[in-house]
Amino acid sequence: MNGAAKGAIIGGVFLAMLGGAGYGAYTLVSDAGSGSGSGGGKDAAIRSAKGGGPITDQEAAGTAKAFLDAWAAGDAAAAARLTNNQQAAQTAVADYRAQAHVAKAVITPGTATGATVPFTVTAEITYEGASKPLAYDSKLTVVRGLTSGKPLVDWQPSVIHPQLGKDERLRAGAPATPPVKAVDRNGEELTAEKYPSLRPVLDQLRQTYGAKAGGRAGAELWIEPATQDAPKRTLLTLAEGEPGMLKTTLDARIQAAAEQAVARFPEASVAAVKPSSGHILAIANHRKDGFNAAMEGARAPGSTMKIVTAAMLIDRGKAGANQPAECTKEASWGGRSFHNLKNFDLPADATFATGFARSCNTSFIKRIDDVRDDAALSKEAREVFGIGLDWKTGVRSVDGKVPAATGAAAAAAYIGQGQITMNPLNVASITATARTGRFNQPVIVAPDLDGRPIARAERRMQPAVAQQVVGMMKMTASSGTAAEVMGTVRGSDKGAKTGSAEVDGAGSPDSWFTGFNGDVAAAAMVEGGGHGGDAAGPVVAAVLNS
Repeated sequence: MNGAAKGAIIGGVFLAMLGGAGYGAYTLVSDAGSGSGSGGGKDAAIRSAKGGGPITDQEAAGTAKAFLDAWAAGDAAAAARLTNNQQAAQTAVADYRAQAHVAKAVITPGTATGATVPFTVTAEITYEGASKPLAYDSKLTVVRGLTSGKPLVDWQPSVIHPQLGKDERLRAGAPATPPVKAVDRNGEELTAEKYPSLRPVLDQLRQTYGAKAGGRAGAELWIEPATQDAPKRTLLTLAEGEPGMLKTTLDARIQAAAEQAVARFPEASVAAVKPSSGHILAIANHRKDGFNAAMEGARAPGSTMKIVTAAMLIDRGKAGANQPAECTKEASWGGRSFHNLKNFDLPADATFATGFARSCNTSFIKRIDDVRDDAALSKEAREVFGIGLDWKTGVRSVDGKVPAATGAAAAAAYIGQGQITMNPLNVASITATARTGRFNQPVIVAPDLDGRPIARAERRMQPAVAQQVVGMMKMTASSGTAAEVMGTVRGSDKGAKTGSAEVDGAGSPDSWFTGFNGDVAAAAMVEGGGHGGDAAGPVVAAVLNS
């Protein structure tokens, strides 16, 4: 190879069309330059004037060919002109080499299915002497321009990489935060490969504590999130950094049990905490969207909220575990009728504890008139259970919401419906507070690592109140709605509360269940899972047994 040829390859670009089915493959090497990738109209479908009707196979193939050709050549302007969002497409294609540091890429189209054309990318990422291959599949769809009628690539970030979402970008280089080696409370390493539910948590731990843990950054290819508070998502490690050690409160054994438990049900989440300290022992989710609903969800908790309602009523002298509490089939408040599951009722001499254990809605709603304080439930939740105090767990989490309410909304709130929202971590904390009589804000990393403030409740639960609430939870576990599930949990120091929450437009209510076993409290939610013991119950039981 002569010197001139070397210069063309190293300092410039050449575009080679490789033989194959369909319309070939395209190879990008280094910078933009000469080649056939301008997309300047050599294909009849692209040159065609304003047209109409469905995209033909020829148009889809021709447009995809021209776009992939221009992309492979590094001609961002030409590629962008073949899309319906030129500004976004030009930036993304230009960034592919300049910001993602793609030194080489072979783009191989597949067979078009209607207007959709799949393709594969085999790339090489190079940054400061470190190189790694990257291979992935993607696809594009051809549509008609709204004004021109020409076939154009319907621009989506996922064309560049299938994991890119709206306003996200590919970036390569030395990340701002070094890697961390997260370990559980006993020093066992926690990885996303072994514990898939922890992936978003581990990403956030790195973003927050990477520098504080004393690690050294390497080189990576990552997805830059659309917002600053979202963690980067690493796609490829080019050069290993030196991770810092980060100790968490998690327990690998309990985490493993939680992962297996949620895998049994779609859209399931669970959280476990240590009542005596507030340490988070496990967080697990099994969801299509990958959302950390165990810590960030916000849905009506159903009758698990009756733990707070019962504490408030007993605290204010409006109920007692052994006092009579009428449980009729239905009750009305604020112009709305509320009923029990399958319209059951209890004998006239039934106690409040029995109503709690059987999850009688009406025995709670009938006491609203006695309380005469629209903010009573909200105050109890905040002052005693720490709900809504802006928890700083160490990663992103959402606080429970218990707003003051009047009329029918107040009645709904008493049984965990209406405007009340919680996630499994919130409910597990409620159970932990009931178990010990004291709110310990859940944490996943010790606060002394970064000096962050920890939420503190205004007051402890009165011992007599705590004793009665725990007694009612134990009764629920032994002879109430949670008896079947909790009968599978080993040990004698255990209590529980079931819940189901109706969601507008859903065919089946959300399944909620919370319980404690010794110094472990757990709560689970399965969207559309039915009654509390049907789906969420077995998840909690598995965690408590671990």
